[in-house]
Amino acid sequence: MSDSTSDSLFSIVARGDEADLRRVAVDLAETAAAHVRARRPDVFGPAGTHADGAVQAKSHATDPVTIVDTETEELVRRLLAEQRPGDPIVGEEGGGSLDDTAADTVHWVVDPIDGTVNFLYGIPGYAVSVAALRGGRPVAGAVVDVERAATYSAGLGLGALRVGADGVVEHLRCTPVDTVSMSLVATGFAYGRQRRTRQAELVAQVLPHVRDIRRFGAGALDLCHVAAGRVDAYYEHGLNAWDWGAGALIAAEAGAQLILPPATAPGIDGDLVVAAAPGIADEFMTLLRRVGATEPIPDR
Repeated sequence: MSDSTSDSLFSIVARGDEADLRRVAVDLAETAAAHVRARRPDVFGPAGTHADGAVQAKSHATDPVTIVDTETEELVRRLLAEQRPGDPIVGEEGGGSLDDTAADTVHWVVDPIDGTVNFLYGIPGYAVSVAALRGGRPVAGAVVDVERAATYSAGLGLGALRVGADGVVEHLRCTPVDTVSMSLVATGFAYGRQRRTRQAELVAQVLPHVRDIRRFGAGALDLCHVAAGRVDAYYEHGLNAWDWGAGALIAAEAGAQLILPPATAPGIDGDLVVAAAPGIADEFMTLLRRVGATEPIPDR
């Protein structure tokens, strides 16, 4: 799968510390997920009620951040400072600076709750995502499905795993699907009206050419679903590095082919992220080009 805006995960060379970085990512993500799981009943009551000040809006009125998001990121930052003192951290809520040219420095990208709307409504399908990046590309990462207590993880060159709540370990591989017409495709929508309008137009053009479309509401989990063979492909515009950092590596280590923006590209620019099973990757990208989906969709 090639594209003029693509950048390969595999251009990053393993350094030998990926197993240790993966262990740190798993520990951080699982600890954070346990905090999210424990705190939800404290903050949210029946029928969507919540404590005063527990939910605020971010970029758009429909884009929420909760007190649990900020608490969880602060927890990860504290733990990471203890385990990896001096490593730069970039978080969805707390910000930070990411240098995608620093080949010798490990940067961490953290999404304390990916799928906050699902979390807000009590819909299963939200996750904690933690990734270690070197030279702007992930070398280790973990995504924990909070409700299911399932941990997805990968290290560069080490493969991708899912460990369920029962401790069963699954080695992840993409599906063997070989035609787009039989593919189940996941996608997502932005909060801004202009971008989501265009995304809806694109879905209408993609849908007739695939088996079906799914919208789960958490990009990190969508990428893990490609890795686990629960969907055949995923595409979305406007993700930030903390959204795709861990999930992209997990998908790649499971055999997926990917299109990714630079790690420093802000989500507001609307660049495209794609992950697809290898048997349909080229055909799927051809479809996306044909309908105009490879063009950025700025949130302006």
